Amino acid sequence: MRRLWAAILTATLALSAPVAAFAGSASLVLDARTGKVLASENGDVLNYPASLTKMMTLYLTFEALNRGKITWDTPITMSKYAASRPPTKLGVRAGGTITVREAVYGMIVKSANDAAAAMGEKLGGSESNFARLMTQRARQLGMSRTSFFNASGLPDKRQVTTARDMSTLAVALMRNYPNEYRLFSIASFNFRGKTIRGHNNLMYRYQGMDGIKTGYTNASGFNIVSAVRDGNRRLVGVVLGGRTARARDAKMAGLLDRYMGRASSGSAGLTASVNAKQQVEVASAADDADVPVPANAPRLADDAAAPAPKALGFADGGVVPLERPAAMDEIMNAGKTAKAPAGKAGGWQIQISAAPSADAARALLAQAQSEAGAPLLSASPYTEAVGKGANAVYRARFVGFQSKEDATSACDALRKRSYDCMLLPNQG
Repeated sequence: MRRLWAAILTATLALSAPVAAFAGSASLVLDARTGKVLASENGDVLNYPASLTKMMTLYLTFEALNRGKITWDTPITMSKYAASRPPTKLGVRAGGTITVREAVYGMIVKSANDAAAAMGEKLGGSESNFARLMTQRARQLGMSRTSFFNASGLPDKRQVTTARDMSTLAVALMRNYPNEYRLFSIASFNFRGKTIRGHNNLMYRYQGMDGIKTGYTNASGFNIVSAVRDGNRRLVGVVLGGRTARARDAKMAGLLDRYMGRASSGSAGLTASVNAKQQVEVASAADDADVPVPANAPRLADDAAAPAPKALGFADGGVVPLERPAAMDEIMNAGKTAKAPAGKAGGWQIQISAAPSADAARALLAQAQSEAGAPLLSASPYTEAVGKGANAVYRARFVGFQSKEDATSACDALRKRSYDCMLLPNQG
């Protein structure tokens, strides 16, 4: 009987647990000296890159630096659009500036979405135009199945890549910009008096690893691209669609341990695999097309001239992201005042963001509450749907503040941790 009840309880918990959409698992290990693929699981299957996207944003940034289009100290103005990108971000207000150096460090260490968007606007005139240039450069490097639609990796179901293409990009970064590539190994940097630490934990503990990038969204799962050197041996590993960060890191470490001994020990230049039958050296694409000159062009619509999902190889019933990029000012300013939910006493609320599902909004609230500490301990997380159908979003709010001062204190704590926060007086 006890076993029967345990089975019933297990089934009940499984049915009631929230279901998150994750991309399919994929991995690839490349001998970067010869271009030989040593291991591949779904290596050419489309997946979402998440923040691995920033590898291409950084590639074009390094290209612009080497051509003298920008310098490390060139100021970048944070537009309203860039400043409104959801966390993780540096948290610079619209109209403020960051240097190219701060943007690069922010993208590498913190995976800052606002820094990536601002850099895209600086180099391409608009993020959407910059994304087209990212895709163009991807094609020139041999990334035949990758398409970019933003500079950060924030969810967009059209933005796809493969494990093989990501290994090609990693080799291109190492080969074409070796000095700048070394920045991928930094563990922290100081940003205006605050130390910002990275979260590529595997890199900090795996001997010989010198980069390069992690990524995560609900739709992509946990992604990582790693590069390891052992004498003259050089491996590049890619893991996409991990269920947890720990599982992703464990899989990567296991792959690298298994295949390092099979890597070539020669001193040949770095080589990328373009497909299962052909390996080519990764040469700079600099001579093929000039990197965009910084311009103040208007931002184009995100879906302008976008190929249909079918053109990118999507199959019916494919994974659709649980979250999508949205202008935060549009979300945050929708409904300046709000009625408190039944049973939630208190005269003030705060709103930190919005998400396209209630589960995603609740997850964001739980994370914010754990990070902000005492000012939010007595507050109640609350989600509220706005809009209908595909246009619906769920506001992520905390309610139950007894005074404006309590709500303000909570907002201050959240802003220190790079969250957006808006005070909302309760109307009832």
